[in-house]
Amino acid sequence: MAFFDTLYRLRDALVMSPRFQRWAAAFPLTRPMATREASALFDLCAGFVYAQVLAACVRLDIFAFLRDGPRTTAEIAAATDLTPDAAERLMLAAVALRLVAVRGPGRFGLGMLGAALLGNPGVSAMVEHHAVLYDDLRDPVALLRTTEETALSRYWAYARHGDPADLTRAEVDSYSALMAASQSLVRDEILDAYPMKAHKQLLDLGGGDGAFLSAAAARHPHLRGVLFDLPAVADRARERFAREGLSARVEVSGGSFHADEVPKGADIVSLVRVLYDHDDDSALSILKTARAALPPGGTLLIGEPMAGLPGAERVGHAYFGLYLIAMRSGRPRTPAEFTVLLQKSGFSTVTPLRSRRPLLTGVIIAR
Repeated sequence: MAFFDTLYRLRDALVMSPRFQRWAAAFPLTRPMATREASALFDLCAGFVYAQVLAACVRLDIFAFLRDGPRTTAEIAAATDLTPDAAERLMLAAVALRLVAVRGPGRFGLGMLGAALLGNPGVSAMVEHHAVLYDDLRDPVALLRTTEETALSRYWAYARHGDPADLTRAEVDSYSALMAASQSLVRDEILDAYPMKAHKQLLDLGGGDGAFLSAAAARHPHLRGVLFDLPAVADRARERFAREGLSARVEVSGGSFHADEVPKGADIVSLVRVLYDHDDDSALSILKTARAALPPGGTLLIGEPMAGLPGAERVGHAYFGLYLIAMRSGRPRTPAEFTVLLQKSGFSTVTPLRSRRPLLTGVIIAR
């Protein structure tokens, strides 16, 4: 270890040298790396500005306005109540971020990322939600040093409530709507990674308003379902299943998985985006509850953002690490850390599965 530490110190001293930086930027073999690293460092400095360009485009509904074809600067200005100069500046900023593309002099159309965003409405919901997070990140050092209540902990009412089962419909509606909107980003990834053809009944613990269970039922017409969540959230789920004609196939039960017995009879239990915003003791309690609900040989399905997944390294610790500090509950976990918790809670076989887009979700199966 001492040998490698010495090598890293020598490397760091070299990289810190302005003379070396100028040389690396000029030398043909090192120029591409120097340019890439300088760009990455600038992106870290400018990231908040980039995010605000995206937020402005979302709030002004720019992408929907460009859906049917290119528009002129004047048309965009009139539709957004901006001056032509401000509209052009926003469009050129969005072009630089690949959200919008130039389609001729003074004309703009959808860029690759703008088109992709239109196909994933949950992204827009998260962009709007980030206004709450950014309030807490205004002073990141203060956020790290204190444990006081935050805007985000107030938003996620169940994270701060003494007895979450007492939450009212009004208190759960805002965050439940956000979870439902962003659920579309992950439910297909989870169901593609683990089809449920071999199962008869799914118990979705902490299933929100039923978005995941509804998608599973649509894919597998033979599958029956049970949803368990806080009473006020369970009411939202009943309404969804009634709208979608699933009331005969799906039961809904309200309660707290920390205090109430959950329904039995399912051969598979799902925890979709539940454990990551709970601390270890609470997560272990939830896993034991899931284990008690399953018969011998039953299956537990976990789908949520995970740390350390190849291709999603920044999402785990850099994004969710700080997000959950602001929420004042939970932490991102690696598959290995999940394995430890699962074994402590009584599961014997733990298998991480490959999802097509680990940036969105990791998937683990336990028996």
